[in-house]
Amino acid sequence: MAIEVNHAIIDDGAMVGDGTKIWHFSHIMAGAVIGRNCTIGQNCFIASDAIIGDNCKIQNNVSIYKGVILEDDVFIAPSAVFTNVRKPRADTVVPTSSYARTIVRKGATIGANATIVCGVEIGENAMIGAGAVVSKNVPPGVTVVGNPAGILVSDIRGRNFVVGFDDYYVRKLNHK
Repeated sequence: MAIEVNHAIIDDGAMVGDGTKIWHFSHIMAGAVIGRNCTIGQNCFIASDAIIGDNCKIQNNVSIYKGVILEDDVFIAPSAVFTNVRKPRADTVVPTSSYARTIVRKGATIGANATIVCGVEIGENAMIGAGAVVSKNVPPGVTVVGNPAGILVSDIRGRNFVVGFDDYYVRKLNHK
């Protein structure tokens, strides 16, 4: 039996930490784990077996599906999208054991309307720009923007430009 609290639905068996606020029209499924002092915005969905750490802020209209893990201090801006199936089809049932795992590391920020394709890891303190489409692992501490997402870097004059993931790793290796 589900419990209705302040027009949010929190199913029996969901674990919600102390100090967490859940806004109107959100649904937290049984088996979901949400840490302490989080804010879950209006019209959010947290699936069973999704894991959300402490001090996370999830803005309006975000769904966190099974297989998605948010570590502590993660910020998700409005209408960001996560997926959990690599090749979805309407006529095929994908067993939940096949859902891809997506990890968002401590302190990362995901901008409004960004799409996070399943199976990636977003590094600690990384920044995902609004509207970016992330389909590859994001290193810690970098900013990615665009579709497909590339890494935002600066030249020696401080001018910003975007490089692909392969170029970023080659440059990083060559500068060590």
